[in-house]
Amino acid sequence: MKNIFCLNKIAACGTDLLDKNEYTISTDAADMAKADAIMVRSAAMHDMTFDSNLKAIARAGAGVNNIPVERCATEGIVVFNTPGANANGVKELAICALMLASRDIAGAIRWADTLVGTEGVAKAVEAGKSKFAGVEVKGKTLGVIGLGAIGAIVANAALDLGMKVVGCDPFMSVDAAWKLDPRVQKAATFADVFATADYVTLHVPATKDTKGMVNAASIATMKDGVRIINLARADLVNSADVKAALESGKVASYVTDFPTEETVGVKGIVAIPHLGASTAEAEDNCAVMAALQLDDYLRTGNIKNSVNFPNVEMPMSGDKRICVLHANVPNVISQITSIVGETGANIENMTNKSKGDNAYTVVDITGALEDAVIAKISAIEGVYRVRVI
Repeated sequence: MKNIFCLNKIAACGTDLLDKNEYTISTDAADMAKADAIMVRSAAMHDMTFDSNLKAIARAGAGVNNIPVERCATEGIVVFNTPGANANGVKELAICALMLASRDIAGAIRWADTLVGTEGVAKAVEAGKSKFAGVEVKGKTLGVIGLGAIGAIVANAALDLGMKVVGCDPFMSVDAAWKLDPRVQKAATFADVFATADYVTLHVPATKDTKGMVNAASIATMKDGVRIINLARADLVNSADVKAALESGKVASYVTDFPTEETVGVKGIVAIPHLGASTAEAEDNCAVMAALQLDDYLRTGNIKNSVNFPNVEMPMSGDKRICVLHANVPNVISQITSIVGETGANIENMTNKSKGDNAYTVVDITGALEDAVIAKISAIEGVYRVRVI
């Protein structure tokens, strides 16, 4: 039996897909130490230590900032996420954010609530509504930073609202390109997007290259009165710089899904309490994808949608499958094949792929496989973990 520990509440439609004859599902903290895999949503894991039995962590969502991804790699733990599973939920919130950025809807609602007990509410509304007037999105230009699973469908939806759309994504996949409406203008750089957009919406991960990308310098290149939407990650935006730009009038409004001490209660900022993927449908989709990816990896060694190891999918053949998680350094593969060859076993099929500093080698063999062989492969410099299926 394989043990799955749920660190957060995971939708049953996902965990129910795991065969009860092969898996036990637990939420009891006492069972975490013996888990083969962990399913998680938002729980912080950076201060956790992991048992040597732990083989995988599946994040039911796209972001993995709550998981020590690099440490997991060197411990031979594959970290999965679920890109695209919550995309529609975030897209719908992005459309809402466009409206919140265009009109002071949030402020207007708060003001209307103060009229409780007032005589002649309708008359008061007519007298006070002018201070909440805004602009329409139709005919305006939306700049989309990042055209992945979410950014692409936000761009397409904005076209249907009558907006012009310009987007940039240096790492856009072929699959994402196929899904993008051809009317979306492709910019060469993020700077080109900033310079032309009336609205800027962010849909990129937080990396060393994107953290703080919206700052005093980049804001200075934007149109006067630009409206900024951030439903991606808090640290993409320098909050102090945005607040200064709001005070000067350079930025008309800022809508964020990541409230902080700096951004709550600030005029011109609409702070949404991280609702991007908070729909029943998104939670179900993420749970299903996370469960299926874990199942495939634990049963076959195949990897799909890992953030710290490459995608590897190979049909199983032979008597045994050797799965080697290792550093992306020279001579590891030759040493693995040499060790297997010394046993007299035949290599039926194999594959190797790399992702950044890490690599994954899968070898299907026919013949005997002794523990001593696995020990030798495990002793190769740069090898993190060896599994036999």
